[in-house]
Amino acid sequence: MYPSSYHQYYNIPYSHDVYQSANPFQTDYYSALDSRQFGGFQPPTTPPPGQHTPFAPPSGHHDLEDGPPTSPPPSAVPQQMHQAGAFAVDPGSMVRCLHRYTYVWLRGFEQFWFYPTFIGRHSVSGYRWTGRRWVNFGISLRQIQSFTCV
Repeated sequence: MYPSSYHQYYNIPYSHDVYQSANPFQTDYYSALDSRQFGGFQPPTTPPPGQHTPFAPPSGHHDLEDGPPTSPPPSAVPQQMHQAGAFAVDPGSMVRCLHRYTYVWLRGFEQFWFYPTFIGRHSVSGYRWTGRRWVNFGISLRQIQSFTCV
């Protein structure tokens, strides 16, 4: 497709011209938008006083590091806990393993140490131990046969 026909076939509310002309690293990302899109109302560029920004953790929240662990996982491999008949691991069951050494068995007989830092509805991400170091890693919960955290 040609760039001129792109907007003809797809309803894109904000033209790519706005993003090309605006600095992508600016903090006031509303300034490039037309105020008519908001019925004459220009949205605020900063949160009201006393409120935290949406990306910052609320005050009093213990902020865990999302980086890899600073030490290798345990040397002993734990016993596998079988989950019979499950099609996918429930994300709620894996929450207790956040920021903990977790041993994972995949459906294809692969197994490894994992350090989860994020659990979504269908996937989990964190760091996988290669035998020498931690590397960034993510996987679908459907691929996990079982897991245990220590």
